[in-house]
Amino acid sequence: MCRWAAYRGDPIYLEELVSSPAHSLIEQSHCATRAKTATNGDGFGIAWYGDRPEPGRYRDILPAWSDCNLRSIARQIRSPLFLAHVRAATHGATRRDNCHPFVHGRWCFMHNGQISGFDRIRRRMESLLSDELFHARTGTTDSELLFLLALEFGLEVDPHAAIARAIATVESLSEEVCGDVLVRFTAAFSNGEALYAVRYATDDKPPTLYAAPLGNTLSYCLVSEPLNDDTDSWAEIPNGSMIVVNDRGLDAEPFLPEATARAA
Repeated sequence: MCRWAAYRGDPIYLEELVSSPAHSLIEQSHCATRAKTATNGDGFGIAWYGDRPEPGRYRDILPAWSDCNLRSIARQIRSPLFLAHVRAATHGATRRDNCHPFVHGRWCFMHNGQISGFDRIRRRMESLLSDELFHARTGTTDSELLFLLALEFGLEVDPHAAIARAIATVESLSEEVCGDVLVRFTAAFSNGEALYAVRYATDDKPPTLYAAPLGNTLSYCLVSEPLNDDTDSWAEIPNGSMIVVNDRGLDAEPFLPEATARAA
C-alpha cells in the first residue's frame, strides 16, 4: 500500500508535509506504521498548483528517502494546494510514468488501494475511454486508469458522481469477469480549486485516511498517516466518505458507488 499527503489552504512550503514533520511523508516512505508494508520505496511524486491552471509535477523512481532533490524542492516551493505520494507498487512496473500523482489538464489524482482481478478487466476498462483519454494514458497502473475513467464520466462537472460511477463500473466488471469484487480505494484529487478525497472499500479494510487543520480553520491537510504524535488533532475519516476542502473549509459527505447503491 502507498502513502500520501495533500493540502489546501493558505500557501505553505511543501516541506511542512513532505519532509519536516516527525512522521513526514519521506519518513513514511521507509517506516510507515499504518499500512500493510512499512516500506514505500517504488518511487514518489508531488504535484502543486501555482500561478497557472495546470499543476507542476515532479516524479522519480528513486525511493523518496534517497532523492536529495526532493528535500530541496520541498523547501523552496510554496503552494496553497498540493498532493504528494510515495509508492508501494501493486500493479505496474517501477517507472516514472507509473508514479503518482497523475495529471491531465488542470486535474491531478493520486491513489492508495487495489482492484482485485485488474489484469482481467483492464481491457474492458480501457474500452470505455474516448480516443483522447485512451491516448492520454502513459503508464500501466490501475490508479491511472481509474483517474481517466472518472474524467470520462464527468469529473470536470460532478467529481462525486464521476468517481462513484468509475468505481461502480469497476465493481460491475469484476463481478462479471472474475465472479467476485474487491475494491480498496483511498484517493485524493484536485482541479486546482477544491481538494477532494474518498475513502471506500467493498470490505471492511479501506486504506487509512486522516484529516487535520493546519494553520487557520480553513486550511487542512489530508494524509494516509498522522504526521506527528498529537493524535487528538487528527480525525480518522470513516469508510464510505468523500471529503471536500474549499474556501469554506472541510466538508464530509457519504460516498457510495452507484452499483452498490442500486443493490442496497
